[in-house]
Amino acid sequence: MPIKHLELFSGIGGFRYAMDLLHRDFDVQFNSIGFSELDANATNTYKQNFCTDGEIEIGDIVSFVNTKTNVRNLPDFNILTGGFPCQAFSMMGKQKGFDDFRGNVFFKIIEIAKVKKPDFLLLENVKNILTHNKKETFQTIIQAIKDLGYKYVYYDIFNSNDYALPQTRNRVFIFASKRDLGASFRFDHSSVKMSFDKIISKASIIKHQYTFEVLEKSVDKKYYLSEIIKPTILSDGTKNFKSKSDINQLIARPLTATMAKMHRACQDNYFSDDYINAIDPIAYAEQHFTKEELAKKNIRRITPKEAFNLQGFDDEFYTKAKMAKTSDSQLYKQAGNAVSVNTVYAILHYLFVEAKIMEG
Repeated sequence: MPIKHLELFSGIGGFRYAMDLLHRDFDVQFNSIGFSELDANATNTYKQNFCTDGEIEIGDIVSFVNTKTNVRNLPDFNILTGGFPCQAFSMMGKQKGFDDFRGNVFFKIIEIAKVKKPDFLLLENVKNILTHNKKETFQTIIQAIKDLGYKYVYYDIFNSNDYALPQTRNRVFIFASKRDLGASFRFDHSSVKMSFDKIISKASIIKHQYTFEVLEKSVDKKYYLSEIIKPTILSDGTKNFKSKSDINQLIARPLTATMAKMHRACQDNYFSDDYINAIDPIAYAEQHFTKEELAKKNIRRITPKEAFNLQGFDDEFYTKAKMAKTSDSQLYKQAGNAVSVNTVYAILHYLFVEAKIMEG
């Protein structure tokens, strides 16, 4: 029996893509009943990659939920997923939390779940949400979920690098269940990782250990740093902002939605041709170069395609995104905002294949 799914704050469809891969590998069938996404470019990428015929395209979730009949008329579904907006909680933002409109849209999830009562919720956000506002924000989120009747609420931090993606990306995943899954059930990184390691060889996900496995040998010249911008990119900062700006990371830094702006090398990912083409890139990455020496090298940013790959989206997915005539700037934004496919795949496999939560 198909597992019916509603994807909120879908972005380009990281949760759904992971479900498609899990169906391919383990014959677990998910049927999407609808999705919500405010960004038109992300919606175009989503619709290029998924057949959405007959599904509810929610669009602006605030406007949708404000009309109560819209929620009541949604088809029933088993699981609600969503990476709800993190700007209000992230370290880089002003951290206004629920005082920020973007923080308040979390409660639109609550309003939908209150009416439709799905068996499960699977939500994602930045790690900082755990400690934001002296932990009061997260406590409010968990209590709001419990007040809906989800007696079993679990959460932990998951790093994309632990799931065959060469990117350090720590995210909190919250799993809530109306069903009692038994005293032995756990939802944490250790349990999911142990389950994932047993099936990684048969999983049809992208699998890489280091960045040089993702990086293309030849790319358009537009991705290379000019001699003018190199000093800024390689700078360790100013008197008010100091950080070590290294390039050629074997494990990429977290991709950001604003990487199109080209932050310093302490925030974004840059690589030299020497590293990309090295006979032994690991040994090369361990060498030390002065800023002056680095500035003489051919250095480039990651391409949008590589950014998609670092999030677990394959070349076909990226090609379809390009078919929507999406700009590089928007593609970078989409990759930076996405959930890491492999992490979601590992979690879903653990829940629906290993723990068999639908059979409980």
